[in-house]
Amino acid sequence: MTLTSPGPTVGVVGGGQLGRMLGEAAAPLGLELLVTDPTPDCPAAPVVRDQLVGDFDEAATLRELAERADYLTFEIELADPDVLERVAEETGTPVHPAPETLRTIQDKLVQKRRLSDAGVPVPEFRAVDTADDLRAACAELGYPAMLKARTGGYDGRGNIRVEGPETVEDAIDDIAGPAMVEEMVDFERELAVMGCRGADERDTFPVTETIHREEILRESVAPARASDAVRERARGVAHDVLDAMDGRGVFGIELFETTHGEILLNEIAPRPHNSGHWTIEGCHTSQFEQHLRAVTGQPLGSTDQRFPTVSTNILGDVAERQPAELRGENSVLATPRAHLHWYGKRDVYALRKMGHVTLTADDRDGLLADARELRDGLTFE
Repeated sequence: MTLTSPGPTVGVVGGGQLGRMLGEAAAPLGLELLVTDPTPDCPAAPVVRDQLVGDFDEAATLRELAERADYLTFEIELADPDVLERVAEETGTPVHPAPETLRTIQDKLVQKRRLSDAGVPVPEFRAVDTADDLRAACAELGYPAMLKARTGGYDGRGNIRVEGPETVEDAIDDIAGPAMVEEMVDFERELAVMGCRGADERDTFPVTETIHREEILRESVAPARASDAVRERARGVAHDVLDAMDGRGVFGIELFETTHGEILLNEIAPRPHNSGHWTIEGCHTSQFEQHLRAVTGQPLGSTDQRFPTVSTNILGDVAERQPAELRGENSVLATPRAHLHWYGKRDVYALRKMGHVTLTADDRDGLLADARELRDGLTFE
């Protein structure tokens, strides 16, 4: 890629916080961003060249995005792979990661089958459509089991724990659509690896420990508090996942470390991921810069970690939707090596991701507790 002014334009489907952080990473690379999002003045709007207001699967909007951009990518899985594939063919604007990869990942059952067939270790799973299917599957997998909607779920939405035979009917009714069920994994910790496919390169960021409550990511600890051997196995699985995918870009690869030390794939996202936000301060190259490098065919940057890092999400702590007014931020701003990231969302509601705080140190001991203390001093009430 030859740098010019103005530089190449990357069209991004989605203008949420991931689009915003992609926009912040674009300028030093000589890139301009154009986003499409159905919400006027979306979080990415202040840091990109322009926003097209339109749905993620709206053909006319995606065509305009492709016509005005040199490259296309997406920051949300609600993008329509069929439309992206069609407009890419008609306009000649490449899409990365490949629409076929997006199509695979949008359906959790297809995703698991694809990766299992490629030799990636995954929990035992079954396709289920009816209560009888679920009973038969759980007879093999055992109770409890995890029922998942095949499409549309995120942050725990679309996941239902099936405790026993008496809960089967309600679980199927709640999913209300095609589903899959997995064995319940007895895990020591949850891990994540941000992997990246470049034009001729593969690389992974350091293995991260992810801490969830209510199935929502709360904190990311890097490097993960796991043994060197476990971290090496996790990176190995991540490389296997990258080999099974098509197209260039960053992939968020969520994993389980079982109580027996095995590494099993949970899910993957074909884009930058919440569990990689710590890389902005913690690595020589952030996941957002890396994604843009890959999409535009530039060499990948160094994924080496600079120092131990914890990132903690700022979530809505209010009962009812209301205008977003964060209080207590001065304590973060006054703390050495603490970094506040505000996503610019106009309204807050319970558990909505509004920003994150990243804290770095020369030693990992006490870092998680310090980051939590900073986060807990923030409120919207």
